[in-house]
Amino acid sequence: MAGLSANTELLRKILVGFVQDEVHKVGVKKAVLGLSGGIDSALVAFIAAEALGAENVHAICMPYKTSNPESEAHARLVAQACGVDFTLVPITPMVDAYFGMFPDASNMRRGNKMARERMTILFDHSAHYSALVLGTSNKTELLLGYGTLYGDMASALNPIGDLYKTQIWQLSEAMGVPNEVIEKKPSADLWAGQTDEEELGFSYRQVDELLYRMVDLRLTREELISAGFGPEFIDTIYKKVQNSHFKRRLPVIAKVSNRTIDRDFRYSRDWGK
Repeated sequence: MAGLSANTELLRKILVGFVQDEVHKVGVKKAVLGLSGGIDSALVAFIAAEALGAENVHAICMPYKTSNPESEAHARLVAQACGVDFTLVPITPMVDAYFGMFPDASNMRRGNKMARERMTILFDHSAHYSALVLGTSNKTELLLGYGTLYGDMASALNPIGDLYKTQIWQLSEAMGVPNEVIEKKPSADLWAGQTDEEELGFSYRQVDELLYRMVDLRLTREELISAGFGPEFIDTIYKKVQNSHFKRRLPVIAKVSNRTIDRDFRYSRDWGK
């Protein structure tokens, strides 16, 4: 679809400028990100390296014992390709220490814990390097709520949060992300054999076509059906978007004053300059 066809040259310029401006306006020069071996974090690493200089970007790979060894190999490949600093911090000891108390915990609980453990490591390294944490969640994931609140969805700024997965593939190819990473099946790598699309029950390209019409074009349910989408698929995705909205905003604050943060008081960081 035309709306999902990215102008990669323009996108590259905008996102590189975004990272450069947003990092520098805070008064720092560096960025930290989790490098998983997947395409989303790979693209963010390439954008950050171009925006800040590879020497100012610190990529941290945080595998768990069940993670696919290929993920670490691809993370190293990406770091080498764009020249950023690479650090390996396994999370098995801390995650297992916690779940030793809860041995019957579900895969969902374990996956959420892993995601949040990784984010605490990233924010610790951001303090160490005086750097900002870059987010690596794309628009498809954010709309579907396919992520962990205060885990992989947390960051100081996110350069790819307005790009659908379909557009992530396009821009990654244009920026020279290694083909091994572009062509692999998307996976959060939370447990052995896990893939995003198998867990979701549909492909990213399929749902991107629907989400673009539903969110960006604001088509009605009847118009979506006329466009060829099944009613059950439409309702499933609509419910996912609706039920995950709490993940896409700051915590709701009870209003008891004239000027409530994120309600009436919405000044940007440039306020007062």
